[in-house]
Amino acid sequence: MNFHQLQYALAVARNGLSVTNAAAALGTSQPAISRALKELEKELGFDLFVREGRSFARVTPEGAKVLEYASRALAEIESLRSIAADLNQDARGTLAIATTHTQARYVLPPVVQAFRKRYPEVDLHLHQGTSEQISEMVAGDRVQLAIATGSEALFPELVLLPVYRWYRQVIVPRHHPLARAGAPRLTLAALEKYPLVTYVFSFSGPSSLESLFAREGLKPRVALTARDSDVIKTYVRLGMGVGIVASVAFEPEVDSDLVMIDASHLFPIHTTWVGFRRGTLLRNYAYDFMQLFGPHLTRRLIDQAIEARDPESKAALLGKLQLPVR
Repeated sequence: MNFHQLQYALAVARNGLSVTNAAAALGTSQPAISRALKELEKELGFDLFVREGRSFARVTPEGAKVLEYASRALAEIESLRSIAADLNQDARGTLAIATTHTQARYVLPPVVQAFRKRYPEVDLHLHQGTSEQISEMVAGDRVQLAIATGSEALFPELVLLPVYRWYRQVIVPRHHPLARAGAPRLTLAALEKYPLVTYVFSFSGPSSLESLFAREGLKPRVALTARDSDVIKTYVRLGMGVGIVASVAFEPEVDSDLVMIDASHLFPIHTTWVGFRRGTLLRNYAYDFMQLFGPHLTRRLIDQAIEARDPESKAALLGKLQLPVR
């Protein structure tokens, strides 16, 4: 067996058992992958995948074991490559990051600016997407770092490090009744009177808006949902409803025609994290990027988090961090 056979097998497993998607992710052909898998299975003496016609239906029990060991082996090979790159030319390389629009638009610009100044010859790529799309990018080994909020269940294979915390806040045009001077503290009952414009993900999970309103016997009226904070603000400006956005997405100077109303007492707090696949040897510039993003993420802390494999050890290490609230 060889490196490419194991790489192809993992790519198929990580791309929904699709040879087509695996070939696209690796930049090779479908026949090359199919041929390599047949050769590997012949050498091993058993099938890695259950076939239904020309498609793969699932991974066999034996295949699952092989893929587990293959993942470790390839991670070690990548680590060796990273070691060589670090020793030879650490100021050059590529850093691909998957993140959300909110992070890329409102939080990361000064981080990227500082990173580019420190590492002008490192190619930096920001890939934007939803949490689900970020998970797919990670599964396909298209990125080294992932940055998102919540959705930890989508990233069981990553080491997740908390960076900062934030609340959802309410935004309205300056002439809106909720923005008048002397208005009482905002309540869900007051919000129920107006149509809402907010994020799609705000309406899923145990802390969804619907659940929050339902606890008080209320039902929100949704005018529009979007994944982009700028889209939400655009439609608030058009008078379509009251906006609910991440606190970091409000820029007082740029959004001077809008008013942000404190709603931190109404909505749960969120934690934004940065993560990477366990077993990957991080380049020095990857460590530096994470510390530029979260100053408390020192190299020592990151290495300790890699070693903390059980929930108790991780909680003991990260639970005491005093994260900034933005």
